[in-house]
Amino acid sequence: MSAQSKEVGRRARALARRSWPVRKLRLGDEPGDDLSATTTAEERLAMMWPLAVEAWSLTGRSIPEYPREDTPVRRLPPGAPK
Repeated sequence: MSAQSKEVGRRARALARRSWPVRKLRLGDEPGDDLSATTTAEERLAMMWPLAVEAWSLTGRSIPEYPREDTPVRRLPPGAPK
């Protein structure tokens, strides 16, 4: 890769970073981890999937496959005790 193409790439990355949202918060005033007010369920699932794939790969086992009706999940309505 030439020095010129490296410089073009560096400038493009710097330009892209200018649009990143940045917030300055006092220590202890950080927002919680609950993203439900700012994201959809679909967006949260999309965030979770790469983590699930990586976690399964670390076990050395394949991701299990089973019929949907046999999926071991529990659905709780918002506000329900856990």
